[in-house]
Amino acid sequence: MKRSVWQSGWWCHARKLPSPNFSPRADSEQITLAVVHSISLPPGRYGGDQVARLFTNRLDSDEHPYFDSLRGLRVSAHFFIRRGGDVLQLVSCDDQAWHAGVSHWAGRTGCNDYSIGIELEGLETAAFETAQYAALARLLRSAARHYPLVATVGHEHIAPGRKADPGPGFDWRRVAHLLRGRPAVAPAVLAGHRGKPGSKR
Repeated sequence: MKRSVWQSGWWCHARKLPSPNFSPRADSEQITLAVVHSISLPPGRYGGDQVARLFTNRLDSDEHPYFDSLRGLRVSAHFFIRRGGDVLQLVSCDDQAWHAGVSHWAGRTGCNDYSIGIELEGLETAAFETAQYAALARLLRSAARHYPLVATVGHEHIAPGRKADPGPGFDWRRVAHLLRGRPAVAPAVLAGHRGKPGSKR
């Protein structure tokens, strides 16, 4: 018998790095939304382990002046996709990661309740890597086969005015092409997209 690529909400193609920052998801809650974020620590610096340490409460706030603003912060995401396409999973998708904050989508508030949060290593105003787009599409296609995902959106779309990631450096049309409608990039996201189709973003 073929083993499922999903085991208790953990994806077998991701490196497991459990975070303590999660809440149980209600048994009756359906996962219908995927939320794409971007993060780098310090902003614009790639390749270190600072993001992973932030999500697992091990970041030394005295290590860099920027980190002082993160002191005591308790956040997480389900997945973190590095610049080279490596995928880390920090929270089971069967649980809520603490990624969305105050948020709303399609008439519903509290997006953590019904979403999967995916962080890309990057900066809002800079381009993302081909390997990241490929990894994101592979993850989302697999998740859509296991969960009733309906739409893919950005943090900026569920918390407008408060958040701006993944930002103009992210090519939503490219993602829509790779996904081929499953799960769909929300039409409202594509309508507001400012990137160029086929660009490296």
